[in-house]
Amino acid sequence: MSGRVTTVSSNGEYSFTKPNRDSIRLLAGLGVEGDVHAGETVRHRSRMAQDRTRPNLRQVHLMHEELFDEVGEAGFDVAPGDLGENITTRGVDLLSLPTGTLLRIGGDAVLEVTGLRNPCLQIDAFRAGLLKHVVGRDQQGRVVRRAGIMSVVREGGVVRPGDPIGVELPAEPFRPLERV
Repeated sequence: MSGRVTTVSSNGEYSFTKPNRDSIRLLAGLGVEGDVHAGETVRHRSRMAQDRTRPNLRQVHLMHEELFDEVGEAGFDVAPGDLGENITTRGVDLLSLPTGTLLRIGGDAVLEVTGLRNPCLQIDAFRAGLLKHVVGRDQQGRVVRRAGIMSVVREGGVVRPGDPIGVELPAEPFRPLERV
């Protein structure tokens, strides 16, 4: 499985959306240079309120651009960076990757997949009714989260639109993604 980066985004301030950039620099063990969510310990406001000392498993947020196509068919105008992701991808089934998958991006960067983004009510504040299109239930009644995946930076590097993404699965047995 391989794909490519379509867009990169970052924001130094807490904001739901992130402006698109020409490139972002990933810093090993920290995240996106200059992004408000970069750090060794949690940076998401709700998680900081619970325990500031927990490791940051949400250093880099990736989202598949195919989701924008799907919600567009339902009448929602959503573009890369709008839902707060740092890296927008095409051609990789992000949601099917197991925990611990390595994503090799461009020439140097390596991300380790840690889990699923937990969609929040801010998505409906951004576009009323959109939340039900990015989180739902399967036939067994289990919650299905479709708002991208979270990762940590194992090896830093510059990431640009057009960069290839290589996927390296961990050793079996695979652990399915859970919310982080």
